[in-house]
Amino acid sequence: MRGARKRLCSALIIAYGLFSLYAAYTVFLRPRRTAAPRPPHRDRRGSRDHVSVGNEEWNPWEGDEKNEQAASQQRYEANLEMIKNARSHLEQTSLRVQIWGKAAIGLYLWQHIFEGHLQPADVTAQWREGSQKAGRTYFSFITGPSVVPGYFSVEAENVVLVLNGREKAKITYATQWLHYVQTLIQTHKIQHVAVVLLGNEQCNNEWIQPYLQRHGGFVNLLFVTYDYALVNEEDIFQWPLGVATYRNFPVVEPSWSMLHDPRSYLCNFLGTVYKNSSRETLMEILKQDGLDKLCWIAAREQWQPQETNESFKNYQDALLKSDLTLCPVGINTECYRIYEACSYGSLPVIEDVMTPGDCGNSSMYHSAPLQLLKTMRAPFIFIKNWKELPAVLEKEKKMSLQEKIQRRKKLIEWYRNFKARMKQKFINTLENSFLPSDKG
Repeated sequence: MRGARKRLCSALIIAYGLFSLYAAYTVFLRPRRTAAPRPPHRDRRGSRDHVSVGNEEWNPWEGDEKNEQAASQQRYEANLEMIKNARSHLEQTSLRVQIWGKAAIGLYLWQHIFEGHLQPADVTAQWREGSQKAGRTYFSFITGPSVVPGYFSVEAENVVLVLNGREKAKITYATQWLHYVQTLIQTHKIQHVAVVLLGNEQCNNEWIQPYLQRHGGFVNLLFVTYDYALVNEEDIFQWPLGVATYRNFPVVEPSWSMLHDPRSYLCNFLGTVYKNSSRETLMEILKQDGLDKLCWIAAREQWQPQETNESFKNYQDALLKSDLTLCPVGINTECYRIYEACSYGSLPVIEDVMTPGDCGNSSMYHSAPLQLLKTMRAPFIFIKNWKELPAVLEKEKKMSLQEKIQRRKKLIEWYRNFKARMKQKFINTLENSFLPSDKG
């Protein structure tokens, strides 16, 4: 009796197992027939609850399949769009340029003209870098004491090398970099080179000429400060001196008060007064009739390359609180003070006199000194002799605040446009020189 019951239970279990296998096969493994196409004139206005049974077979997974197909189509279209965008970006970014900032003027190029950022922000960092896309070019910038030949990654075939050629020791260091670049050219690691050069204040830049391509060298383009007579707007271009970034002069954002507040002083001059120079004449004229009491004057007998926190703050305050900034010539007519005054909306009054040396008119420009600024129609006051200053200050006294506000706005707007135009000229020059020509 017990044996019969066991056999019956076993049979039931086997039957249940076979039924389960069949059900699993039907649900998961059995091929599903594709639904037949709908008749061309089928009436689609009927009730959704009515299901036609005949040539069409109901598919319980039809809704899921349609959703999956729609999702798959969306993913395909999204990937296609991503590929198009990547291809478009690749086509638009036709050039990669790495800028090696080995002179402080490189910071003026990157932070003031390109309005680029650097990481880390700490100005004492051993290594700082930044990047941005401009025009059809992707620019990367590196600077700092740790950037030395052979100890950093060369990440582009096109290089802009920023150098200081102001004095002999700086030139020696600059030539070491040029020799390193020459090796990279010879080993085909880079293709094109441009140099941004803080030139000599008397324009004694002969040492750079053998490196220029026109003289058998490898430097395609040269951007050089001061009124260098060999500027030709073909491969040698004049570049602005800019602000004293070596003293950490900041990027100044105009504020409402900078533009609208009355200023305490008619003019300012904080700087070195050299013996037997026009600056002595300026000091004598300011003392006449008490004009020095209307201006912020702080003269010193020796040049000081390093600023203290106090002296730097005084200098910035003088620019911010003066309507005019007096710019007497030094070794060269062009000076950092011109651009720093523009940053604060203090109109430069410039001694428009050529200094001794090899600077002067070039084949392209005939308005030296300051031919670049004059070409860009700088709205400054140019005087030939400081004896003209009393009349300038007398006129200044009679100006209304509203007139001064309009002048400040005009000056700051000009300076903003000046930097934008220099940036665009720099980019266009590199792209025209470094990109392959479309001409057949």
